[in-house]
Amino acid sequence: PISPQKSPARPSLAASRPVVRLAPRPRSPDKMVNCPKERKTYCKKCNAHKKHKVTQYKAGKASNYAQGKRRYDDKQTGFGGQTKPVFHKKAKTTKKVTLRMECRTCKSKKHLGLKRCKTFELGAKKAASGHQY
Repeated sequence: PISPQKSPARPSLAASRPVVRLAPRPRSPDKMVNCPKERKTYCKKCNAHKKHKVTQYKAGKASNYAQGKRRYDDKQTGFGGQTKPVFHKKAKTTKKVTLRMECRTCKSKKHLGLKRCKTFELGAKKAASGHQY
């Protein structure tokens, strides 16, 4: 008896199609972020989790002697008006917050960048939710 020949197995269409993953919908920035003034987190110097004092990072005063500032000032001198573009199209309504954490034991500092938020509070008491008696 002759056995019937089977046709070669065709790959299923589902396996050959690329997998399409939808990107998460971009969230609008949170209106307010409240952060404690002290947090327990990892310290590289101590090589352990220690208490850190949390403050909001603020950039220092720009130096007049930085290379970019010296180059800009040199280019601006003389005739010819404004030489470099001045930015006017401000679109963002929020700022990204950076936390500066200082280890309580060894005083080493580190930065932690947060997401965008309209207002940022450090150590503010949470308003109790629900009915107040």
